[in-house]
Amino acid sequence: MRISVGTKLYLSVLSVFLVFAVAFIVFQQTREKQYKVDTLNLKLQDYNTRMEEYLHLFPDYSEQALDAYVKSHNMPHLRVTLISPSGHVMYDSSLKQYGHVANHASRPEVAAALSKGVGSTVERNSKTVNGDFFYSATYFANDSLIIRTALPYTSDLAKSLQADQHYIWFAFGAILLLTVILYRFTRRLDDNIQRLRTFATRADHGESLDTEDLVGFPADELGEIAERIIKIYKRLQTTRREQDVLKRQLTQNIAHELKTPVASIQGYLETILDNPNTSDTARDMFLKRCYAQSQRLTSLLQDISTLNRMDDAPEMMGNEQVNISDIVANIQKETALQLQQKHMAVVNNLPQGIVVKGNPSLLYSVFRNLTDNAIAYAGEGTTITLAATPINRHETYDDANYLPKWHFSFCDNGVGVPAEHLPRLFERFYRVDKGRSRKMGGTGLGLAIVKNAVILHGGSISVKNNEGGGLAFDFTL
Repeated sequence: MRISVGTKLYLSVLSVFLVFAVAFIVFQQTREKQYKVDTLNLKLQDYNTRMEEYLHLFPDYSEQALDAYVKSHNMPHLRVTLISPSGHVMYDSSLKQYGHVANHASRPEVAAALSKGVGSTVERNSKTVNGDFFYSATYFANDSLIIRTALPYTSDLAKSLQADQHYIWFAFGAILLLTVILYRFTRRLDDNIQRLRTFATRADHGESLDTEDLVGFPADELGEIAERIIKIYKRLQTTRREQDVLKRQLTQNIAHELKTPVASIQGYLETILDNPNTSDTARDMFLKRCYAQSQRLTSLLQDISTLNRMDDAPEMMGNEQVNISDIVANIQKETALQLQQKHMAVVNNLPQGIVVKGNPSLLYSVFRNLTDNAIAYAGEGTTITLAATPINRHETYDDANYLPKWHFSFCDNGVGVPAEHLPRLFERFYRVDKGRSRKMGGTGLGLAIVKNAVILHGGSISVKNNEGGGLAFDFTL
C-alpha cells in the first residue's frame, strides 16, 4: 500500500523532532551532571585549600592536629588523605596505620593533580578501604604536598549528581503535543490531497464532479485552494460546453447560410445545362444571378474569415495610426451611388484629423458595415448622421504621441428596430427580417464584425432606437 504524502510528512517531521529531543535530553543530562560534578569538586577543592592554610600552623603534620581539623571542619563521611609528591601516604583520616598502604602516585586524581595542579575522579574503587569514592586532589607545590578529599559514592551521592528529570517529562509532553498537532495537520493535508486526487481522476476520466467527497474541504488555506481549483475547473467545463453549443449553432448557421447561395448557383447552372436551347437573354440572366450569388458567397466567406481572425489571433492584427476622418470620407465616396439611388443623405459632423491606433482594415469595416446596414434597412429618404467627441479632452499628457479616446455616434432617422430585437442585434447571423435581409444581400455578420472590431480596439458599443425613429449606435475607439 502506497504511503500518502501526509503520512510521509508526519513520519519525517516526527522522526526529526524525536532525534532532536533525544539528542537534547542526552546533552542536557550530560551537561547537568557535569555541572554538579564540577560543583562538588569545587567544594572539595575549597576544603583542600583551607586545610593547606591550616597546616601552616602545624608544619610537622601531627596526626592529632589533623584529626582535630577534620573533626572541627567535618563533612559527613568525608575522608582526607595527605600524600607526598612521590606517592607516599602521610595521613588518612580513615586509617591509623599507613605502613601497609600502597604508593598512591598512580592514582588517577593524584597523577592529574601532580600534572595540572588539581584532579578528580568520579566513582573510583578504593583498594585501601574497599569502596567507591568521589575523589578531589590538589597539589600544593610550595609545600610539596597533595591534599586529597573523598566522599563515599553512595546511592545518595549518585542521586545528588544525577541530572534533574523534570525537563525530561517536559520534553516527552512537548513530543506528545507535537504528535497530536502534527497528526491533525497532516490528516487535513491528506484529506485535501485525497480529494484533489479524486477530483483529478474523475476529471481525467470525464466523470461527474458533483459528489459528496468533493465538497466540504477543511477550512484552511489548502482547502480553500482546492475548492477554488475545482470551481475554476467546473467553470471551464461549463464554458467549454457553452462554446461547443455555440460552435454547433455557428456551424449550423454557416452551413445554412452557405446552402442558399450554393443551391441558387447550382439551380441556375442546372437550368442552363438542361436547356441547351435557352435564349441568350435568359442564359445571361441566369449567369448574372449566379454571379450575384457567388458575390454573396464571397462576402460571406470573407466575413467569416474576418471574425475567425479576430477570435483566434487578435494579436496578429497589425496596429498603426489610422485617420478615421479620411476613412469615413472615402466610404461616403464609395457609397455615393447607393445613397443617391435611395435618396439618402449623410451628415458628417466628424472633426478633421481624428486619429486612433488600430488595424486599418477592421476600423474601415466598422464604419462600412454601419453605413451598409443603414443603406439597406433605414429606408428611402432618410439621413445618416455621424459625430465624434474626444473623451479625454481636458487632460494633459507628457507623451507627444498620446492619442485620445474618441466617442462616436452613428445614427439614422429610419424605421428602426423593434425593441425586443435590440439585445440580439450583434449576434452572428441574427436577422430581424430573415427573408428581407437575404434579398438585400446581407451576410448576417456585419454587426457582429462591428462589435468584435470595436472590442478589439479597447472600446465598447451599444445600440438603441432614436426617439424620432431610426437606430443610434454609440461606440468608443
